[in-house]
Amino acid sequence: MTVRPGAAARASGFVLLALMLVALNLRGQLTSLPTVVDDVTADLGLSSAGVGLLTSIPILCFAVFTPAVSVVVGRIGPERAVLVALTLVLAGTLLRSAGTVPAALVGTALLGVGITVGNVSVPIVIARDFRDRAATVTGMYAATMNVGSTFTTMLTVPLATAFGWQWALAGWGLLAVLALCVWVPAGRELAERHPDGGVPRLARGGDVDADARRQVRRLAFLLAVAFAGTSSSYYVMTAWLPSILADRLGMDPVAAGAATGPFQLLAVVAAVLVPAALARRVSFRAIGLTLSVMWLSLPLALLLAPGLWWLGVALAGAAQGGYFTVLFTLLAERSPSVAAVRRGSAVVQTAGYAGAATAPTLIGAVHSATDGWGVPLAIITAVLTVMGAALWAASRPVR
Repeated sequence: MTVRPGAAARASGFVLLALMLVALNLRGQLTSLPTVVDDVTADLGLSSAGVGLLTSIPILCFAVFTPAVSVVVGRIGPERAVLVALTLVLAGTLLRSAGTVPAALVGTALLGVGITVGNVSVPIVIARDFRDRAATVTGMYAATMNVGSTFTTMLTVPLATAFGWQWALAGWGLLAVLALCVWVPAGRELAERHPDGGVPRLARGGDVDADARRQVRRLAFLLAVAFAGTSSSYYVMTAWLPSILADRLGMDPVAAGAATGPFQLLAVVAAVLVPAALARRVSFRAIGLTLSVMWLSLPLALLLAPGLWWLGVALAGAAQGGYFTVLFTLLAERSPSVAAVRRGSAVVQTAGYAGAATAPTLIGAVHSATDGWGVPLAIITAVLTVMGAALWAASRPVR
């Protein structure tokens, strides 16, 4: 059957809309919990350890389950995998709000696994169905995840005040319902377009030459190092930046907490600007170097010029959003097959989220041992330097 160009464009637009609705569900349900964690703790009688477990379970799921999820996605195809992801996100969102500690823990775990499936599946769809627009669509995907997290962060507390924390958290399940309603027909269309899952026979077997395999492994390793650096630093700053500002500048807790807002919001800006720069033929290497320097400005400002913390927060906030776009666009554009994208994405995300799961605790331990923030900030600076070097190597020009 011949598909007219206009019909194909409309179909691609519908799939893109579905992907963005999926993206809204891949961070928002996680960031909604910390805003009402005191209410949850009081109602469920959680200890400090229990609260820490509840908030860290999803990141641990990202790190632990990504390899297995990659294998499952390779067998059932990304269309069905996204459907599974949304179903688990909806079930986890509702169960987490049931009002008991076991339900909260199991529901949070389901959320973590569901988002892990989405994290692996969506880049595959982008690389396969939007390869000629991978940078733009990846930027839209990253920006939409940040919009979703900002949206739920801002509105959960007012909703909890009006209806209670259980209804406020459960209500975000409507985002999953909306995404399911759009993804079901979009996924059916993609499955018809790619009856073999979109993976050519060559990509399934071992026919790719040895040199190409080495290049793919090298790319995946370097991007894994870079993603581990940016993810670890992001979660460290998310967890400890208010404390750092309060201790080093004497800011009151409310002001210190509010000061971190731009760190989250400006990620949306860079996620959109990076594809625009790539479209103007700015090299990956130039963009990566710029983002690395911007990221480094935050720990360096806090170490050497604390009065410029606001500049570091703004630059690093934008950089962490742009880094995601650069890394996964590189993976999509320089992988020789859809199967290589899937395997590479699993390596990158496993390394990145393993660092994210452990880095805040380790930095907190170093802070306690040294009774200050100088050594922790120096460690973050070193991690970001290694991150920048890895991206520099990964983004070398190719023929």
